[in-house]
Amino acid sequence: MHTTKRLFLTAASAAAFLTCAGAPALAQTPVKWDMPTAYPVSSFQTENLQTFVNDVDKATGGKLKITLHPGASLYKANEIKRAVQTGQVQAGEFILSGHSNENPLFGADSLPFLADSYAEARKLAQVERPHLEKLLAAQGMKLLYTVPWPGQSLYSAKPVESLNDLKGTKMRAYNPATSRIAQLAGAQPTTIQLAELGQALATGAVQNFLTSSASGVENKLYESVKHFYRVNAWLPKNAVVVSQKAFDALDKPTQEAMSKAAMVAQDRGWRLSEAKDAEYQKELAAKGMKVADPSPALKQELKAIGDKLTGEWLVSAGADGQAIVDGFRKP
Repeated sequence: MHTTKRLFLTAASAAAFLTCAGAPALAQTPVKWDMPTAYPVSSFQTENLQTFVNDVDKATGGKLKITLHPGASLYKANEIKRAVQTGQVQAGEFILSGHSNENPLFGADSLPFLADSYAEARKLAQVERPHLEKLLAAQGMKLLYTVPWPGQSLYSAKPVESLNDLKGTKMRAYNPATSRIAQLAGAQPTTIQLAELGQALATGAVQNFLTSSASGVENKLYESVKHFYRVNAWLPKNAVVVSQKAFDALDKPTQEAMSKAAMVAQDRGWRLSEAKDAEYQKELAAKGMKVADPSPALKQELKAIGDKLTGEWLVSAGADGQAIVDGFRKP
């Protein structure tokens, strides 16, 4: 009886020892996150995001494993922000202006002709960041970083020296802002999806439009139009966000590693975007397009349109919107 009891106690002690000994190993089990993005693997935004994920893995010694789900494979573009907000996933990437109907502040980077260069867009991003952080924090999210797409520039079948050259033409529109630009330029807004733009140009249904240098190359728009003007109407940004609850659950060193990797990703992403824009414009020129800056007259007229649309936006954007515009315009 005593022998049996001793054997039992010995076995129980051994089990307790193994449990305790195994505790550190269990503590090292990596935290696993999912991160959806709507953009394909080939996009420079996705390439930058994958590098960020790899950097976090390396910096945390494998303690945090983030699985990237590109090409809207996990959630559609318009579902990603909500998925992070409701805790369905821990992190995600989405285009800010895609949610401007929810809150005008998400569209600050897409105000036409306000920030019309990478330098100006960077200044705007710095001014708007604290307001974006506050807005996202109220929705349970933390902003990690933002990276712009190349600017929306003017493509035209015919030369454009001033707005007079756009009057009476059919201008492609794909959202309320582009419709208003067309109207204020004296053109007729015509709703055409990007995939159908080539055919619309070939049949004369559209003569001019705003889109990025990337879209021009990827959709072979140089086959239908011969003039590209670097008006950079706006440089819309993607935002990478995490659930605040998921972030708070990480230990301090992991949080710090993620924040540091995010700042590196942001700087790298901005440089990538600008380099890609230059590459795309060079390719458009090689395909026979005339790539040029807008004339001083056209630039001034487009700025006037931008001022009007910014004024309209401020009516709904409130004090935060006014602070962003005032901060940006401050010398």
